[in-house]
Amino acid sequence: MSGAIKLNYSVSGDDFLQAGEASADVKSRLKLMGVPADAIRRAVIALYEAEINLVIHAHGGDISVEIRPGSVSMLVEDGGPGIEDVELAMREGFSTATEEIRDLGFGAGMGLPNMRKNTDEFALESTPGAGTQISMAVRF
Repeated sequence: MSGAIKLNYSVSGDDFLQAGEASADVKSRLKLMGVPADAIRRAVIALYEAEINLVIHAHGGDISVEIRPGSVSMLVEDGGPGIEDVELAMREGFSTATEEIRDLGFGAGMGLPNMRKNTDEFALESTPGAGTQISMAVRF
């Protein structure tokens, strides 16, 4: 693999049918490029969790992915309500999802912890009322 491949995705809020399309596309591309299976798994888990959070909490947003030799970087941005308490939101099991979302099988409070756990680099910036930006990378 030479150079960088840049991919961009727009995720609609409240559209559970579309959720997962970006991570599925990235998974297919990484497989075709011969990226090690463990790196693919970790990147796809982190990206899928981000997509679901865009759908559930942020009313949608944008994902940028850059694949380079030895790494995949992901930037997730939204203009949603932001996160009031980032430290609390990073705790496993903490969720602000509604009962309706939980009844659909989402909102267990594992999204942000799974993103951090499955990436080699993880940074989250959030401003209440203005949105959230998450930067992640998986090296291989």
